[in-house]
Amino acid sequence: MAAGAPRVFVSHLSGVAVFDPNGDQVGRVRDLVAMLRVGRRPPRLLGIVVEVVSRRLIFLPMTRVTGVESGQVITTGVVNLRRFEQRPTERLVLGELLDRRVTLVEDGEQVTVLDVAIQQLPARRDWEIDKVFVRRGKSGALRRKGETLTVEWSAVSGFSLEEHGQGAENLVATFEQLRPADLANVMHHLSPKRRAEVAAALDDDRLADVLEELPDDDQVEILGKLKDERAADVLEAMDPDDAADLLSELPEEDKERLLTLMQPDDAADVRRLLSYEERTAGGLMTTEPIVLRPDATVADALARVRQQDLSPALAAQVYVCRPPDETPTGKYLGMVHFQRLLREPPFTLVSSVVDSDLKPLPPNASLPSVTSFLAAYNMVAAPVVDESGSLLGAVTVDDVLDHLLPDDWRETEFHGPEGVPDGQH
Repeated sequence: MAAGAPRVFVSHLSGVAVFDPNGDQVGRVRDLVAMLRVGRRPPRLLGIVVEVVSRRLIFLPMTRVTGVESGQVITTGVVNLRRFEQRPTERLVLGELLDRRVTLVEDGEQVTVLDVAIQQLPARRDWEIDKVFVRRGKSGALRRKGETLTVEWSAVSGFSLEEHGQGAENLVATFEQLRPADLANVMHHLSPKRRAEVAAALDDDRLADVLEELPDDDQVEILGKLKDERAADVLEAMDPDDAADLLSELPEEDKERLLTLMQPDDAADVRRLLSYEERTAGGLMTTEPIVLRPDATVADALARVRQQDLSPALAAQVYVCRPPDETPTGKYLGMVHFQRLLREPPFTLVSSVVDSDLKPLPPNASLPSVTSFLAAYNMVAAPVVDESGSLLGAVTVDDVLDHLLPDDWRETEFHGPEGVPDGQH
């Protein structure tokens, strides 16, 4: 950015693409790193936290940024792929400065930080945070109820103090468009205090989706900081198999307390999953596949497949069973892949196109057996049926991969870009 260019508000940079000089995308902006200075001197902006293709968070120094404009960040092309690690003297601008309560020096009034602006210093490559966009009124109040104003950094105080009970509404709004896995990656790299505040600001469904993508330790930490009633609500919003996995990490007393607070039907599904060994088809399966009766039509099946909340793996096929049609069902008759559904007239009964030749998995099938089954038949989900012929659930390929990859796979990058010079932050 040339000297004298307009300032940029950091909320506009969240998720912005980062390109090298050839126009190839390096990654996306996930945060900015600043260093607070003594007195009321504006903080120096050290660099940008960029999420690269492999989902690793790396540090891009501002000295290697040649442009911040038109909804993109341009770099010199030399990128260090070493994982970003925050140092004690550094502050994450989006993660730690937004939503903070600070004080206007002029009159001592408490205000909430909604955004901050950065600007490149004239004739230099250094960047500073020079403006603060704040809202008057109590923290958490609706924006329209308080006057907003932009002030110089020196006009406020309180950034250097850790604030207890810091809000997270504006940070959550900044990451609103992120997929759950990407938001989980962001939350994993926040401090425990800030992570708990963001979790408190998310609604139950969004938090449930994010928890399913977090490492076990983070899941347990976040759930432990929620009130029991809300923790039970979030567990109900999770897929039953993911809820069972999380509860299995808790002490028996805590697990039983939360199960008691859950809705009976939801708790029954989770208890059933907890009764199976972890690395078996029963322990891996979800209890909520698409189940249809034999007299259902192809049109009925396609309507169920189109449901927005279904994962692609669960939407790949429907399972035809006699009543009752909730797991554990009546007699399992077979399944129909959605590609077959697309080839049939809407009025066709699913019972007439069902695939009954493929033998389902028993609940005690081992993880290698499940993996071999999916690979041998080129499937992304498989039915799990008990000795009486009732459908218990379905194992999806994503749950199998979770158990095949190393325990720390969410924190370890695979197959990242090669040939990029490796330096050090």
